[in-house]
Order: sequence, then structure tokens, then C-alpha cells
Amino acid sequence: MASWNSFPLEITYQTLGWLAFVSWSISFYPQVILNFRRKSVVGLSLDFLLLNLTKHSSYLIYNTVLYFSPAAQQQYFEKYGYEQMIPVAANDVAFSIHAVVLTAITLFQVFIYERGTQTISKISIGIVSVVWLFAAVCVFVALPSHSWLWLISIFNFIQVSMTVIKYIPQAVMNFMRKSTEGFSIGNILLDFTGGVANYGQMATQSIDQNSWVNFYGNIGKTLLSLVSIFFDILFMVQHYILYRPKKTSGINGKATDKGNNDPLIDSSHDHQPQASNV
Repeated sequence: MASWNSFPLEITYQTLGWLAFVSWSISFYPQVILNFRRKSVVGLSLDFLLLNLTKHSSYLIYNTVLYFSPAAQQQYFEKYGYEQMIPVAANDVAFSIHAVVLTAITLFQVFIYERGTQTISKISIGIVSVVWLFAAVCVFVALPSHSWLWLISIFNFIQVSMTVIKYIPQAVMNFMRKSTEGFSIGNILLDFTGGVANYGQMATQSIDQNSWVNFYGNIGKTLLSLVSIFFDILFMVQHYILYRPKKTSGINGKATDKGNNDPLIDSSHDHQPQASNV
């Protein structure tokens, strides 16, 4: 297994990795908090949540096995060379565990809070069912030959596929509603930061090793960053440009959020007509 050639680059690698972990991990909380405060998940795509749980579960399997399994690591070195480094860091494993837990909590909120007429589509249910059936078949195929690297590569492929399609329902919902209300932009800003940091971490390792195997040897992590950044930019355009929160003119002409204005005088204290003295 290769070692680091530059101590400053190693520190940079670790710093960017944990920055990605912190940003991505915190990114789950704005949506959970928003749902809790509104006691509603209206505006949040339920299809997005289901696909996201599948994505993070498959990514957790990939990261955990490659990071902890000597057999999987041995097969990785045999394929890509013993001079290479394992492309999964401790922060990747920590993030995956945290992501599965927080996504499950958000999905639980769907069952206890107001969701209006929103339901999980049959298409998403069908996709998730086919994906896990396919994964189960691959497990039985890999068992006789102990093809662990091939097996976790399947899970990596699943998480990449889920990453590509999971954002689509939310983007379409925003377009149809012409609004991003109910969908936390804080989640997107932190996700964008994590994606950039994650990509920078991979670039740092490649520069130190003078090899780009890190990118195509862990294509899932590479595409995870690029796809996430693309959709994060799309959501930022929707929120800040296309479907900006409506403002109404408040006191002294100052703009305020629509729906957040309290009446200056409560209607319950309206003046009653006074009787005239005759």
C-alpha cells in the first residue's frame, strides 16, 4: 500500500475530507428542522427521500466493506496496483452511516407530519424494488468465487445511479409548483460545499501520488461530487433566480416575506360604534 509523499498534502487531504464530512452531515439538519417547525413535509419530494435512502444505503455498503475488509482491499490492489492507496477514507464511512440515519429520520417525518396529497410514486417504488432485487442476485453470484471487489462495485454503481436520478423528482416538483417552499436551501448550500471539498480531497491525493487512478478507481465518489454539484447549482438557480420567495410591501415600504405579516391591530379589538347622545 502506498504512503504519502508530502506531509502538507496529507494534511490538506484530511482537512478537505473532514470538511466534506461536516458539510454533508450538517446538510441533513436544515430539512429535518424545517419539517419539524412546519409540522409538514409539503414541498419536499417523497420520491427524492426514498431514492436517497437507497443511494446512501448502497454507498454505506461500498465504503464500509472497502475500508474494513482486507480481502476487498487485496482485490483492489491486485486490480489497480499495490502502489495505489485505498480510495475510501474514514470520513467517507462516517458520512455514510450518518447519512443513512438522518435520511431515515426524514422519511419517518413523512408519516407523522402533514404531507397534503403527496405520495411516493409507483415508479420510484418500482425502481427501488428492482435495485435491491438486483443487488440480492449479485450477492449470491459473488459468494462462490468471493468476488468482493466486484460485488461492492455493484453497490457503488447503484449509488451513482441513485445519485443521478434522486434529484430529478425534487427539481420537477419545484418546476411544477414554481416554488421551492418546503425544500430547505440550507441543505443545498451545505451539500454544494461538501461536493467541492470531496472533489478537492480526491485531487489532492492524485497530485501526491502522481496518479489519477484515484478518480477512475473510485468512479462512484467522483461522480457523486460532480452530479451533486450540478444539481445543487440547479436548485440554487431555482431558489434564488427562477422561483424567488414572494415579497410583499410592509411598513415604510420595506419588503417582507409574504404570509409572515401580522396585522397592526388585531381584528378582535375593532372599535365598536358608539351611541349618540340625544
